[in-house]
Amino acid sequence: MSESESVNADDEAEVETEGESTGPQALLFGVWDVSEIEYSDPSTQRYLTVTPISHTMGRHASKQFQKSDISVVERLINRLMQTEDNTGHKQKTMNIVKDALDKIHARTDDNPVQLLVQAVENAAPREETVRLKYGGISVPQAVDVAPQRRVDQALKFIAEGTHRGSYKTPQSAADALAEVLMGAANYDVQSYAIGQKEESERVAEAAR
Repeated sequence: MSESESVNADDEAEVETEGESTGPQALLFGVWDVSEIEYSDPSTQRYLTVTPISHTMGRHASKQFQKSDISVVERLINRLMQTEDNTGHKQKTMNIVKDALDKIHARTDDNPVQLLVQAVENAAPREETVRLKYGGISVPQAVDVAPQRRVDQALKFIAEGTHRGSYKTPQSAADALAEVLMGAANYDVQSYAIGQKEESERVAEAAR
């Protein structure tokens, strides 16, 4: 064997070894691939972390400003837990989100995690109002919303819409969540999350 052939053989062996070392891709809930999620809003991309981990065991609980390091799926789960029925029941809430993602895939045949990211981007308000006091008079003033707060508000609207759609109704929480996410991803103004975003921006526009 010539020297050039020996070098090529070594290169091929190295490539095969690297391919074997990568192993299988980790999947969210053992089903959904989150390695190729696309973002359409560059302002919130940094704060929309997507990982295959849905439960970090409170690893970031004491670090308020590192909450964006947590997967948006777990942040949605935590938001849904802030209701009377789901408080403290993380496993129950994880099953609700998992069932909702399955239902979205059954209806759309798309990656439901990608649809979740689109829903958060669409439901994130760009403007809101604050109250300024001038000599005892309270005056509303429109302000731009920080990217991290935009994601926080979007998750809040989605969780509220899920609660409203499933509380004292025949509809399950998973069905309500699936409808809210699909409505927000398609920018349906009839969706609760999009309606709340539009209302926030409408009030801010009047206070400019």
